[in-house]
Formats: sequence, structure tokens, C-alpha cells
Amino acid sequence: MTIQKELVDSIFTLLGESDITHLSIREVGRLVSQIEEKSGQEFIHMEMGVPGLPASSIALEAEKKGLDNGLAAQYPNIEGIPFAKAEIARFADLFMNLGVAPVNCVPTVGAMQGSFAALLAAGRTNKNKPYTLFIDPGFPVNKSQLQLLGLPFKAFDVLGFRGDKLHNKLETFLKAGNICSICYSSPNNPSWICFSESELKIIGELATKYDVIVVEDLAYFAMDFRQHYGEPGVAPFQPTVAHYTDNYILLLSASKIFSYAGQRIGMMITYEKLRTRHYPDLKNYFSSDVLGHFISYGVLYATTAGTSHSAQYALAVMLKAVNEGEIDFVKELHVYGEKARLMKALFLKYGFYIVYKDENDELADGFYFTIAYPGMTSGELMKEFLYYGISAISLAITGSENPNGLRACVSFVRLNQIPVLEERLKAFSEAGR
Repeated sequence: MTIQKELVDSIFTLLGESDITHLSIREVGRLVSQIEEKSGQEFIHMEMGVPGLPASSIALEAEKKGLDNGLAAQYPNIEGIPFAKAEIARFADLFMNLGVAPVNCVPTVGAMQGSFAALLAAGRTNKNKPYTLFIDPGFPVNKSQLQLLGLPFKAFDVLGFRGDKLHNKLETFLKAGNICSICYSSPNNPSWICFSESELKIIGELATKYDVIVVEDLAYFAMDFRQHYGEPGVAPFQPTVAHYTDNYILLLSASKIFSYAGQRIGMMITYEKLRTRHYPDLKNYFSSDVLGHFISYGVLYATTAGTSHSAQYALAVMLKAVNEGEIDFVKELHVYGEKARLMKALFLKYGFYIVYKDENDELADGFYFTIAYPGMTSGELMKEFLYYGISAISLAITGSENPNGLRACVSFVRLNQIPVLEERLKAFSEAGR
């Protein structure tokens, strides 16, 4: 099956962007939607990193109950309702082996607001250290947040700096003395690489040595399915830099792990010493120079004044069920891994290769993977895919320095579409690409 080239080209031209690799994720989604409408052909959607599973029924019932009990008429505490804070702390203990108090756990409007607050706060802590360092590839919106705030950042592609090589590369940036924070995700969006314990130790120890804050995005918590991180209080635990430094802010999200994206509820966990630390330069922007107070009453109050009361209640109930072993949230996510396994096998079968792999292991099967095709740039491949009813995003917008890669997300691809994907990849291959 192919879609008429002239149709695809004409719709793309209307976007007013000559380089397809510059399109954001949402712009790609809009482009593909228009092509589907005009052509009548359903795409294999690999561009959007959104949940593809039903929302947690436990959460839905809890939120309905909360609304029925009047939560919609009550402002929640900006730092979070006690029920949610307590269950977040339990979750950190049972699934990360971290001893944190509820006061250090704050519900946010998704991990997106958490990253905004954390990166903004870190960027104001010391006027001589304004830069955030991104370990790329990464979620492009984090850089957009800093651009909106007028805060500078630096970045490097981790592809050639895994294992021990990570130490020297990081230190090259940190020894300049102008880095306030390090930001990355693990499992990683878009590459799905997962930092090893030795790599997390390198990041943590250097963060302590150079006094920088690590903003660790754990939106895909426990989704490295090579290990099972879903049994409360039993090893193995979710790997985290928090085991190697006190200078951490962890971001978690209910969007992926509980398929609760629509209610925009996430979690921020800050180490006690960091949360209560005084940074005099914060007084230039707020009445308090205590980091945790600045984040809650300077940033969260000024942006949303807290997060949805009923969504916090739903989150708390979900976490309580998980913490008490009533549901295995990780097992429910394994369908993503199965789809990734099947899809990667097809891409490899038809001549593609995986761009990013892990330090010592093959890449885990999960939410994303990265692909490239010999002899084609990412722009050429991305455009050619449109003619075959396949959509993906370029790694160029994620900070990757590889000119040939695309990110594939499995969430919207249905299992009954796997044979369709094979037909289209076979046609692509036989066309002589």
C-alpha cells in the first residue's frame, strides 16, 4: 500500500516548513491526521508518546467518589493532600528503596509541571551557575521550558559516552563551574536506553562533587522489563541516581505507569537536605531562599496553585493499591514490551538498524526504540514513511547528533496492526530503498 506522493507533498507544503525534521511531535500528528483524512488510509502511528492502555479503573472510581464527596469545591493544599503525599513516600520506599518523608513529596500537574518547577528553581539558585546540562537525547519540551524562561542550557549526545566514558564527558562540562543542574530520563525518551548502576553512580558522585542538582525524569518508571520492579519492598528496585547523591529531584508521572494521562497528575520527590537548603540568590525572585518553599509557593503557586484535588485523590488510591500489593502495575504494562519486540524484529528483518543500544545489553523492549535505514537521512526516511502510511519523529528534535535516526513509539500501534506494518515495510524494502 502506498499513498499518492502528490497528496502527501501538497499537505506537507501547507505547513510552511521545508525541513520535516523540524516538526514537533504535535505537528507531525496534525500532518498525519490530515493525510489520513484526505487519503482514507489509516496510518501506523509511531509519532505520539501517549498511553495506549485503558486508564486505571481503581483511579476512575476513586476520582468519581471524590467528586461526589465535594472535592471539586475545595482548594487542595499547594504542597499536596496528606493522603497523596503519604502514599508517594511509601511508593518511593517500596519500589526505589528510598527513605523519604511525605513532606518531601509533592503532587504536580504531570511530570511536565514538575520539570518546569525543578529546572526553574535550579536555574535561580546561583547567578554564577545558570546552565542546565541535558544528557541527550531527551524530551524536547524540557529545553522549550528553559527557552521560555530565558535560562541557558548545554547538552551532549550520550551515544558515544556510555559506561566509564560518561565520567570524563560530564566532568568536562561540570568543571567549568557554571552548571546548576543535570537533566535526563531513564528509561529514556526517545531512545529507551537505561542508565546502568555504574553510570548512575558517576552522575551522582559528580553532582555531589560539583554541587549541582540532578533532575531525574522517571516518567517510564519500572518499564525496563528486563527486570521486574513491580513487587513492593522486594529487590530489584527501580534504579535511580538518588542512591548516589543527596542533590536530587525525582519526577514521576501517572500518565504512563497508570495510563492516567488525561488528568495531568505527577509526583516530585526532593531529598530532605536539598528541599530545606538555603540559596540566597532565590531572594531575588521570591520572599524565601529555601529551595522547597520556593518551588511550592514560588513556582507551583504562581502557575497552577496546586494540582487537581480529585486527581490527587485518584493518585493516592492507585498508589495505595500498588503499595499494598493489590495490583501489579508493571505486569499490566508488559503489552508495550511485547509490541516493541514484534515491531523491532520487523524493522530488522527489512534492513533497518537500531540506533541507540544500552551499555552492555541489547536495548530493552518498551515504550520507544530508535531506527535508521542505510543510506537515508532522518528527513528522507521520515518523509518516505508518509507515502507508506507510517509516522515517526526525527531524533533531531530530541538533541541527538545522529543525522539518520527516527523515534518509534509503540503505544498507539495495535497488535492487529503488526501484519499491516510488515506489509508496508516489505513494500518499502522492495521499492529499492
